[in-house]
Amino acid sequence: HMRAFHCSWWSFFIAFFIWFAITPLLSEIKITLGLNKQQLWTSSITGVAGTIFMRFLLGPQCDKYGARVLFTVVLCVASIPTALTGLIESSAGLAILRLFIGIAGGSFVMCQYWSSRMFTKEVVGTANALVGGWGNLGGGVTQLVMGSLLFPLFKTGMSAEMAWRTVSIVPAIVAFTTGITVYFISDDSPKGNYSDLKKHGNMPEVSAAASFRSGAMNFNTWILFIQYACCFGVELTMNNAAALYFREEFNQSTEAAAAIASIFGWMNLFARGVGGFASDKMSARMGMRGRLIVQTILLACEGAMVLIFANTNNLAGAIVVMIVFSIFVQAAEGSTYGIVPYVNPPCTGSIAGI
Repeated sequence: HMRAFHCSWWSFFIAFFIWFAITPLLSEIKITLGLNKQQLWTSSITGVAGTIFMRFLLGPQCDKYGARVLFTVVLCVASIPTALTGLIESSAGLAILRLFIGIAGGSFVMCQYWSSRMFTKEVVGTANALVGGWGNLGGGVTQLVMGSLLFPLFKTGMSAEMAWRTVSIVPAIVAFTTGITVYFISDDSPKGNYSDLKKHGNMPEVSAAASFRSGAMNFNTWILFIQYACCFGVELTMNNAAALYFREEFNQSTEAAAAIASIFGWMNLFARGVGGFASDKMSARMGMRGRLIVQTILLACEGAMVLIFANTNNLAGAIVVMIVFSIFVQAAEGSTYGIVPYVNPPCTGSIAGI
């Protein structure tokens, strides 16, 4: 179970890394291709749209095939468009490329499903929140590694345009290698791999369609859908917007803006875990009602912080407020993962997907 835990967060970390590897380079791409703000936002929207579709699709497949095989497929497939970043010549090309890279973001379903399979109810909220949080760190680390480390490094030996066109090959290779490795070193569930369990009659054949149907017919699934949109949706918006916001509102350089924006993602190190831990603790005391109270409080605090952040006009203040805001966003996400495994356990994959 600990091997699955580490494979799970690392695979998701790399998926997140390639998903957002292009964002710190957007200001350079904007100059090279002569794009406007609207075209950049269109590409950011397609980058997330690809993921939405994949999450719906991958949820029921988890119930059928397990998380390990799907991680391999998604990482290897998404690494291909990542490696092709340098070939784009227009805003349409950028939008289409990001749509296909967005496949990587769907790996979150496997990440949650895997740890839900491996850990018991006393710790599942914490385990799910930690794999989700450490994996999501990829969103912050990629700002720093791509924007403030690899891009300047590549720029020393070539033009800025050549640098952004070639630098994405590095994360693509890492993603492909990770996908292959995970397949060979880990297990689908505490009892072993799904293919073996089915072969020996220890696990019934699962219909992905039936699993999706029973998950989608549950009213609680859709309440969670809205609650998660209000925390993770906010995080995605920040991942896409923060570097440009600090560059334009506070006149920071590309490298500095990327570094500041990465702080939002770094809170994933502990904040999601805190949310999951609080959820587990309150569950021990009050059952499911306790988990819901924790989530309500965290969402309310997050809502208050976003209003304060939007109205903070000096750089230092904005950074401090963003950190507190980020902690509540991630903790609210962490509290969601303590609820998901109990909505309807047999179709956890589908519910996690939705």
